[in-house]
Amino acid sequence: MSQDQLTFLETLRKQSAAQGISRLLGLELEEVTPGHAKVSMICRPEMINVLGLIHGTALFALVDEAFQLAVNSHGTMAVALNVNLTFHQAPQLGERLTAVARERHASRRTATYDIEVHNAAGHLIVSCQALAYRKGRPLPFAPHPE
Repeated sequence: MSQDQLTFLETLRKQSAAQGISRLLGLELEEVTPGHAKVSMICRPEMINVLGLIHGTALFALVDEAFQLAVNSHGTMAVALNVNLTFHQAPQLGERLTAVARERHASRRTATYDIEVHNAAGHLIVSCQALAYRKGRPLPFAPHPE
């Protein structure tokens, strides 16, 4: 990977950490490379829904953060067109969850991603297929790394 790409990915990491939603939910970017991102969070009491389970919105936010970082990791702006989540198992309060987004296919204008969320024991919590529209414009905060 070139120095320009490494610098860009570090800028992307800082942008992620600076988001209000990242701070609010405690989303932590662990890895990002072109087409790939790994993000984690700990299930906290403020994430509980009326059933006493971790709210689906918190889980979606974790998935969406991994997706947005992976799809934008190429240095060009991309936005979600479709996100399809399947909830497999309810996570427990206090558990650390990790979402991994992987690029399955990218064309000039679209890209598809698989995202999975696992707990520390390796149990599948959420799976997701996501489709993005690639706008073809550099991200506003960094030059195109490629």
